[in-house]
Amino acid sequence: MLNEMRISNLFTRTLREAPSEAETPSHQLLLRAGLVQQLAAGIYAYLPLGYRALRKIEQVIREEMDAAGGQEVSMPLLQPIELWEASGRRDSYVPPLLVVKDRRERELALGPTHEEVVVELFKKQVQSYRELPALIYQIQTKFRNELRSRGGLIRLREFVMKDAYSFDADWESLDKSYDAVFASYVKLFERVGVAAIAVDADSGPIGGKDSQEFMHLTEVGEDDVMICDNCGYAANSEKADHRRQTLPPAEPEDVEEVATPGAKTIDDVATFLGISNAQTLKAVFYAADKEPVFVAIRGDLEVNETKLRNALGGADVRMMDDKEVTAAGLVAGSASPMGVKEASKRPVRVVADKSATASANLVAGANKEGFHLRNVNYERDWQADIVADISLAHEGDACARCDGGTFKVERGIEIGHIFKLGTVYTEPLGATFLDAEGKQREAVMGCYGIGVDRLLASVIEANHDENGIIWPQSIAPFAVHIVTLNADKEGVGETAERLYTELSERGIDVLFDDREESPGVKFADADLLGMPLRITVSPRNLKQDSVELKRRSEDDSTLVPLAEAVERVAELVQ
Repeated sequence: MLNEMRISNLFTRTLREAPSEAETPSHQLLLRAGLVQQLAAGIYAYLPLGYRALRKIEQVIREEMDAAGGQEVSMPLLQPIELWEASGRRDSYVPPLLVVKDRRERELALGPTHEEVVVELFKKQVQSYRELPALIYQIQTKFRNELRSRGGLIRLREFVMKDAYSFDADWESLDKSYDAVFASYVKLFERVGVAAIAVDADSGPIGGKDSQEFMHLTEVGEDDVMICDNCGYAANSEKADHRRQTLPPAEPEDVEEVATPGAKTIDDVATFLGISNAQTLKAVFYAADKEPVFVAIRGDLEVNETKLRNALGGADVRMMDDKEVTAAGLVAGSASPMGVKEASKRPVRVVADKSATASANLVAGANKEGFHLRNVNYERDWQADIVADISLAHEGDACARCDGGTFKVERGIEIGHIFKLGTVYTEPLGATFLDAEGKQREAVMGCYGIGVDRLLASVIEANHDENGIIWPQSIAPFAVHIVTLNADKEGVGETAERLYTELSERGIDVLFDDREESPGVKFADADLLGMPLRITVSPRNLKQDSVELKRRSEDDSTLVPLAEAVERVAELVQ
């Protein structure tokens, strides 16, 4: 990597003000400092400074993955659609695949991830248990057909991903591989200057048994992280296991129909009947793979759509609109799981949250306008096709992992995600090996991802002030920024050129502001670009046979004798 650059030749333009569409600090600074340029929604080009920082992050990733036993490969972005059909993910992956056709009309997917491809590599390269465990990784461009891109580099359609895959002979060995990569992630995020916590997470379209996300906590994050104030349990809101309010036990009473004129919402019904929301049974209507689903959940809770999707086997779910509800023969505001299958004009699946099945004598709709039923009880009065935990945790809810703890909510950016996949892919794709007894067995997989672009954005979120970026030394585009004031006077230009050359010969990355600009412009750009160490060469300093050194992270500067400047800078940056 070139270790010197003159700003007069730099293919970058800084901005005094951030574009109006940039809302987060990282997005504003990425554009103002000229690190990236947007070409379309969720699609960015990297300019020289941004690309240097990205490559340095990639180098840290390589070092840590290699230390964990990883071997780097490169897999193609274009993937035969037959692989996705064999794994069963062609129609279920979210967001939907972008599929293109070649000149022979053969369908290819623009790969959002590489589980299917890496399994194909394994099938040809590994035959025996003696070749396990195996850990391979790549750093490569991917494409996801996101509906809504946001936050600059935080949610992109085209992005750089480090994805790694482990193959083991059994689950015990997978645990060791998983723990090794987990430890490498902890070191990696520390090295690039981003604080991260590991939280339990939903496996989403990747699948598998267990997964954890590494979250950088920040107000501009797009995920809610639930953290117990007692035991420290942390989970994404999509996964968080919370303790529901328990209603007093009661003997089932007789069902009673009551008129509830004008009461359509849970609050309306509870107020009209003089009961709490927790004593009602809420009906929520979803379409899953175009088929109606009746969700029954206690009135004081909300549906967690991620948990609902998992309960339905990964089906794509969305709320039904009023027309769809009416067309299905369902009565919004007065619907009940009691008799819903008979009342519906179409086959309907009933999914119940555990809260709805564990509470007695609830008030539910009567499946006719303006009426509700008292004392509705599960099993006696209605049954569900699926019973699962599908409720959403909120701040202040009780933690299910300890006694006395409650959740507080933090916002976070997901910068890494690791999965225990097991045989989710190796079984359907036939990825086997011969064990010690000569029997064919499916390999047990793990998957480990890092979004490199969003990690870069998180570095800036974590390291900036009102003036600009404050790069960590490990990934700064340049270690040193030389600024000249009045370069045409008293040997300033010659001195700066000599420092520039000597530092570069030492292998130190140097950015040299050789422009004919005012001191205010040069200092403002130096703060905006945020290199770790600034050297100022000026007539006033040279009169004292010195130059000024200032760390970007500190307020004060120091005068250093000119004869000692190169050695002193080398010590500070190395």
